[in-house]
Amino acid sequence: MCIIAKLSIAAGLIAAAVPAAAQEVVVTGSRLSALGGVNSVSSGGGGMPAPVLTLRRTADFAVQAVTVTGDTRDAERRRQEIYDMIKGAIALSGKSGVDLAVGQYIVEPLTMENYRNLTLSNGDRSDSEQVTFLVKTPLSAGADAKTALDRISKFIKAVPTIGRAQMEADGDLTLSVVKPEQYRGAIIDLVATETAASAGKFGPGYGVTVSGLDRSVQWSRASLTEVSLYLPISYDVRPKN
Repeated sequence: MCIIAKLSIAAGLIAAAVPAAAQEVVVTGSRLSALGGVNSVSSGGGGMPAPVLTLRRTADFAVQAVTVTGDTRDAERRRQEIYDMIKGAIALSGKSGVDLAVGQYIVEPLTMENYRNLTLSNGDRSDSEQVTFLVKTPLSAGADAKTALDRISKFIKAVPTIGRAQMEADGDLTLSVVKPEQYRGAIIDLVATETAASAGKFGPGYGVTVSGLDRSVQWSRASLTEVSLYLPISYDVRPKN
């Protein structure tokens, strides 16, 4: 009797949309619950089941979006206050154990050379404007999310206010990974080990074929500080002859 076992691993839509050569990418997940846990973490596909064969590791950075808002009546002065506060944040970041960055999915450094390129958008009132960027801090193996959040929160409070400009956290803590493609080899090793073990359960007369190994490395959030990296593969276990 011919026995064929097949397993498919779903791909994350967000990950697929990001260039494979990206240097640093944001890993999104469900909202956090007061740093006590994650409410139904999903894959990058927005609710798709998490893949089965994944490489789980600590993220490279904890990332917090922040928004600087200004409501000074004079438009030119208002914009100058906002940019001056961002400039002050950049100057303070190196002393506070954080880095500043921009990007919704692909992360790029925010520096003294490019902060003026940030585009202001309208605020809640006709005489207010705002801009959002990222504050991130490195994570090490076994890192505590609360420690990372406390460091970022302390930094936000320490940035000097300029005029009527104010800075505050915007949304929940997320994560980022640097060069996800560097983990391709380790993921393939994991796939090879696990699929060979699956084939072995059917006896010596069975082997395995794997497809999707040429696809881009993708990712999802695994915990408060960890990410899952994977390839959107499928494999078949079937008789060798």
